[in-house]
Amino acid sequence: MAGIFDIKQVFQRYPCALAFQSKKVYNNGTMHISWLGTTAVKIQTKPLDADVTIVIDPYRPAQGEFPRSLAPDIALFTRGMDGAITLSGNPFVLSTAGECETKGVLITCVEGESEGCILARLDAENLSIAHLGLIKKELTEKHLDVVGGVDILLVPVGGSEGYDAESAMKAVNAIEPRIVIPIACKSENDPSYDPVSAFLKEMGAASERPEKKIIIKKKDLPQEETKVMVLEKE
Repeated sequence: MAGIFDIKQVFQRYPCALAFQSKKVYNNGTMHISWLGTTAVKIQTKPLDADVTIVIDPYRPAQGEFPRSLAPDIALFTRGMDGAITLSGNPFVLSTAGECETKGVLITCVEGESEGCILARLDAENLSIAHLGLIKKELTEKHLDVVGGVDILLVPVGGSEGYDAESAMKAVNAIEPRIVIPIACKSENDPSYDPVSAFLKEMGAASERPEKKIIIKKKDLPQEETKVMVLEKE
């Protein structure tokens, strides 16, 4: 099927992935995911013998609460680094298209819809997760070559600068993930965005109580239908 991108293809296409393949992986198959607001998320995993914290899009919002600083091991920026909050420690930082492996996490980023924007895919602990950033246009084949078929999809749903509910659903149908987590929806940071309920209605998904943190295990991934899981902003 077009758009499916599995780990074997990574090894064939990207030599840097060989380092990832050769390392011993402590395969617990678990990711902890939190939503910080707009497109910002925190992911915690343990691909090797130490916990790894990944932060994506830690931009300072125009309004509402947001962490003043974070201390991730890895930081990714889908819209460049302007407007980022302070990052403590010495994180590995990536804001451009490319592929690499660090701390047992395989990172693949592809150019987004405009200059300086990217879509990101992470592979760790035998789980894959994609973050679409604040995308507005329809996904291209180049995008789907990277993010198609991931286990977990982080997709903007609140309209304005990113997908609205209908466009987000089309992206979900194109990518075919096991789990969808909506981001960039109405919150104290973005009060003018559409509420997550609009996306749930479009997807025909039940309105579940949002969770502060979602813990996803490989063995618990749905096998038949895509499941929507909703995060409450931290």
